[in-house]
Amino acid sequence: MFENLLYQNAGEQLSADVRLTRLPHAILLSGPVSSGKLSCALELGRVLSCRAHEHGLWQCTCTSCLLHKSLLSPDVILAGPRDCTLENAAAAEAFLRGVRQNRTWVAAARYLFIRSVRKLTARFSPVLLAGDDKVSKIAPLLAGLDELLEEIDPGRPLPPVALLEKNCGEIVTLCKKLESGFMYDTLPVSHIRSVSQWARYTVSDGKKLVILENADRMQESVRNALLKILEEPPENTVFVLTTAHKGAIMPTILSRVRQYSFTERTSVQQREVLSRVFHAQVQDDYITDYLQRFLPISPQDIKQAGAEYIMNLMRGIRLSPEMICKSCMAFEPRVLLSLFCNGMTGMLRDMQVSHDLNIPQHACLSEIAVLIMYQVRYFYSSITTYNQNPVSALELLTGNILSVLKQYKGGLVV
Repeated sequence: MFENLLYQNAGEQLSADVRLTRLPHAILLSGPVSSGKLSCALELGRVLSCRAHEHGLWQCTCTSCLLHKSLLSPDVILAGPRDCTLENAAAAEAFLRGVRQNRTWVAAARYLFIRSVRKLTARFSPVLLAGDDKVSKIAPLLAGLDELLEEIDPGRPLPPVALLEKNCGEIVTLCKKLESGFMYDTLPVSHIRSVSQWARYTVSDGKKLVILENADRMQESVRNALLKILEEPPENTVFVLTTAHKGAIMPTILSRVRQYSFTERTSVQQREVLSRVFHAQVQDDYITDYLQRFLPISPQDIKQAGAEYIMNLMRGIRLSPEMICKSCMAFEPRVLLSLFCNGMTGMLRDMQVSHDLNIPQHACLSEIAVLIMYQVRYFYSSITTYNQNPVSALELLTGNILSVLKQYKGGLVV
């Protein structure tokens, strides 16, 4: 039970609660990014539905466990925003490398790739999309992915390497289209309402599971809708919320969930996770760093672009938002946007500590940096939360920053 959750005490705590039948109807898994929270939530669903005598073993071959391992169980709903395409690309690379080199772990890599894709497609299940006006656009992408995944189903022999490479490439491309075109950055309230209705349907055996990832990104209407469900939870349904920012979760929601904490793994432990999951031989990579290798732009370059954007504005040089967005791939996947903003805030922090702030002439520089950081946060949320066009958002950010600088004209030293 939870054998694949490495270096996290939460697995042992959950195992004990399951064995002693004291698992509550709602739990919160909180901890750093890439610490195993989603893997733990998915494994909990398998364990709760396992029909074997030796309950919950990973090697179990009961019908329920096989469905859960393939992320095809009808008793699990997975919702919430997530960046999936880097994991898709990394899993595809591991799978194809294993096939080309005829490695013994090909079967595990095949499961890894299939699961990585279904972690994305599950967020567009018929339950969640009921009544959504985007269904007609999403459906062809999902159908194409299902058809391609059938070709690499664990029950079928693998196609020739050349065809397999072509199919995997098409799968990764479709995943990018699905995520960039339709992945929400904050959970829609319609999804909570659909989940509430689905959760009240009875299940013949085991329990139903609702996983809500990145619960800290919920808007007020969504939080209130979720709170109503947690106040009167459906029978035989367990809600699992995950977050990397527990402080952003409403206190009223925190009071209705049991919390399980995940910790930052050491660099040695993360290298072992990378070795066991992606069969990657790395010396000093963290999981996040490894996945960012699959970005279309290097993390260093996108951060540098953000830093140079700020520095140019400070020098009175206004660059074209269209050109910036084009060079940054329109910030798709969204992790590029985070890295671009990190580059901007990093430059602003450097500006604050690069001068003696006790000198009155430099004191306003700290104030300017704080005001610009506020504008950068607004820029990020306008794209991720309110779905504003990146070019328009960057145009607005440029104007706002120039307005700040104009107010302090004459007191600025760069």
